[in-house]
Amino acid sequence: MTTEPNNQTTSNDVPSASDVPAAAEGQGQQQEQRRGGGGGRGDRRGGRGDRRRGQERDSEWQERVVQIRRVSKTVKGGKKMSFRAIVVVGNERGQVGVGVGKAGDVIGAVRKGVADGKKHLVKVPLTRHNSIPTLSNGRDGAASVLIRPAAPGTGVIAGGSIRTVLELAGIKNVLAKRLGSKTPLNNARAAMVALQLLRTHKETAKERGISLEQIYS
Repeated sequence: MTTEPNNQTTSNDVPSASDVPAAAEGQGQQQEQRRGGGGGRGDRRGGRGDRRRGQERDSEWQERVVQIRRVSKTVKGGKKMSFRAIVVVGNERGQVGVGVGKAGDVIGAVRKGVADGKKHLVKVPLTRHNSIPTLSNGRDGAASVLIRPAAPGTGVIAGGSIRTVLELAGIKNVLAKRLGSKTPLNNARAAMVALQLLRTHKETAKERGISLEQIYS
């Protein structure tokens, strides 16, 4: 006696008509999301554009390390060693700053110095020959720096940290003299003070309440 195979299937194995459209709609939504993920891509592109603009702004600034020293701090358990970096930041278009950073490693100290320098920027008035308008004298601690304008083609006549500050400020023709202390940090800050005290002839005439012609006469 033979038995016929049971070809009947249960009602649970066959999807109903109401389930088929739902599954098709679900697949259609997934395909639309794959094709039109334009919103997310647009956001990503916008983020990339912001990142590029930030990188361009950062590329405008130049950084030079003036000095790196190993310093120590006496604590309860002994001495804690760290590094101190003096960094000059400038865009060579009339903006310059001096920063100091301390950290346990050199890279961290330089990074902190760059951030500190960008917080203390000074706007320098430049002439058409990339020089300074008038003579200026700056002091910081025991250091004193004298800077005066020079004729085109003179170059930057300065040394040490003063030269670094003047070059990153965008000054091409200037005479500078260090008077007093030889400490790089004090000299750099004294040069910053001297640049901060600079005034154009127009600003001087406005402060004194006279015409520009009287300044030149």
